[in-house]
Amino acid sequence: YCSSCVGVEEHHAVDIDLYHCPNCAILHGPSLMKKRRNWHRHDYTELDDGSKPVQAGTRTFVKQLRARSFPSADEVILKMHGSHLTQRYLEKHGFDVPIMVPKLDGLGLRLPPPTFSVLDVERYVGGDKVIDVIDVARQADSKMKLHNYIKYFTNPDRPKVLNVISLEFSDTKMSELVEVPDIARKLSWVENYWPDDSVFPKPFVQKYCLMGVQDSYTDFHIDFGGTSVWYHVLWGEKIFYLIKPTDENLSLYESWSSSVTQSEVYFGDKVDKCYKCVVKQGHTLFVPTGWIHAVLTSQDCMAFGGNFLHNLNIGMQLRCYEMEKRLKTPDLFKFPFFEAICWFVAKNLLETLKELREDGFQPPSYLVQGVKALLAALKLWMKKELVTEHAFEIPDNIRPGHLIKELSKVIRSVEEENSKLIKTQGILGACPTSRSSHETTYPHHSRRRVRKLRDHATKTPSNLDILELHTREVLKRLEMSPWEEASVNLCDTASLKLNGRFNKPFQPSSTVPEWRTKDNDLRLLLSNGRIIRDERRPFTDRSLYTADSEEEDDRTRSKKTTVKVEDQPSGCEGEVNTDEQKPLNMFFQSVKSELRNGSSEYSDISDSEESEPDCTTQ
Repeated sequence: YCSSCVGVEEHHAVDIDLYHCPNCAILHGPSLMKKRRNWHRHDYTELDDGSKPVQAGTRTFVKQLRARSFPSADEVILKMHGSHLTQRYLEKHGFDVPIMVPKLDGLGLRLPPPTFSVLDVERYVGGDKVIDVIDVARQADSKMKLHNYIKYFTNPDRPKVLNVISLEFSDTKMSELVEVPDIARKLSWVENYWPDDSVFPKPFVQKYCLMGVQDSYTDFHIDFGGTSVWYHVLWGEKIFYLIKPTDENLSLYESWSSSVTQSEVYFGDKVDKCYKCVVKQGHTLFVPTGWIHAVLTSQDCMAFGGNFLHNLNIGMQLRCYEMEKRLKTPDLFKFPFFEAICWFVAKNLLETLKELREDGFQPPSYLVQGVKALLAALKLWMKKELVTEHAFEIPDNIRPGHLIKELSKVIRSVEEENSKLIKTQGILGACPTSRSSHETTYPHHSRRRVRKLRDHATKTPSNLDILELHTREVLKRLEMSPWEEASVNLCDTASLKLNGRFNKPFQPSSTVPEWRTKDNDLRLLLSNGRIIRDERRPFTDRSLYTADSEEEDDRTRSKKTTVKVEDQPSGCEGEVNTDEQKPLNMFFQSVKSELRNGSSEYSDISDSEESEPDCTTQ
């Protein structure tokens, strides 16, 4: 029957033993209700013969839970000021343990004042909105209008414990009152990668209002899709019971979740340690990916929270998603369009990795490992026997086969470079190997800005010193023409490109593939320090342009480079010794003297941004 037709709330229907419609009630009295025979079972009509164990959520269970002792979460959680919780911090130290922020200051979190009540929630959201309500004693979900729940909440006589934990209000007027923490917004996949023109509806999981009466209990779970979550207690108090997501604990959790006796076994007893964390009024708790947790509302409470996927724990997020599928979790309790957002993220991270490599940076290890895990998942979903199951969530503008191929290629290249990379102690210090968190996460920032930030850190020495010292160093390595490298070095030492084709950080000559020197067979004509004719020999080894060229390193051996510069002694053929560099020394002394006296035509070279665009002329 329909609850609105018969005037009976859904959660009350299970309590009715014999229903009397309004007409029958005149003759036969009100509906007959079921008799309570116990306080420790979900089915309270079972006879209490003392033989059946206590089930989660019941009054007896909550009483026993309050009496238990637990190790303090202070052993594992990190307490910090909101201003210190930044993207850069988490990318450097990881987001592997819960974080407690005692005050709102610095979090960027905006909320209503603590005087905000459940009546205000009804006013902003609308009393006719149908919400999910949990009957705690039965650990069962039912539907109810918000108005009726608020009426229940404000009534001191509560025959049941009803809990609301899934009221997402992004599409209501109350959304204007709440801004999520800066860190959650900056890390969020939905905020950063979900396209505006997607045919899939955008997932709304960022803003939840939680209203629970005293003794509300949510049993152990992992948040959907392995999302991380933030909670802020506006008033009241909540107690979290936290368990680390170790391999052993996750295995135990999956077995426990699929057991028919799940509600009769307290999962905290099955693991090595279960930590107790009290979240008081005004406190904000961040729970990272995969942490198994239960929550007890120790007193009437209103809290706000939100879920977000991010790049820091991609592997664990995918692991939790696969576990949900094995446990046959209903779609209602899963992250909306999880696979679709994985495709969007894969496409964006491919561009991010390509840009990092083109700019001469090594991607951070967490990102490489995350992309590898994402790539493995995409390949699994595209297997012939599984593709029909996963095809629905492939976005229309994504070419899955091509994306997987390109992602595999760039990951292979990154790993090969990492295996060859040796820290270079250059004249100006080690070459930068990874971008700042701000640049890595937001690929839409211009490369010019990236280069400007990078150059700002490396342009302390004058251009004169860079020209002389760096060219001497390069001559020793015989990597390329001294004139070409000196010119490029003035523009950007970190993003050096050999003839516009190769884009790798400086390496000792022992680590540079011999085939690279094929591109250095140059004939340049210089006059008064300027290149006036370029007679470089055409490049004929087309194999180096292929995507698999780096895999041929071990099979390819090229001849030693011969660099010739007409009208200017260089001494660059074969081994370079001190005597052969004397003409070069004289040349540099002459140019430096002219520059310092202001008489040279090159005296306009500076470190300013205006000198960047025309590197060739410089």
